[in-house]
Amino acid sequence: MVGGEAAAAVEELVSGVRQATDFAEQFRSYSESEKQWKARMEFILRHLPDYRDPPDGGGRLDQLLSLSMVWANHLFLGCSYNKDLLDKVMEMADGIEVEDLPQFTNRSELMKKHQS
Repeated sequence: MVGGEAAAAVEELVSGVRQATDFAEQFRSYSESEKQWKARMEFILRHLPDYRDPPDGGGRLDQLLSLSMVWANHLFLGCSYNKDLLDKVMEMADGIEVEDLPQFTNRSELMKKHQS
């Protein structure tokens, strides 16, 4: 009987993951590559329980989606944001591994090279 209970628990877990993934899929932008979306979806799913909207609304989910876009834009497009905001999203993304990230040169680095 233990084997049957374990199998049922695994099936329930897989079903829950599938439902969460299907839920998150609606937030994918048409311009996101598969690599960008997988990273951003991991960010969203990791924090979804903490950002579910209360019954009266409240916009918590919108806040999470915005934070996920800030993180993805910083990582993949080189966008810069307020230090406190970047610190927050980088902390939230701690442990999410993304391979082959693009390298960006900011204005300050370009000016230093030009002056040399």
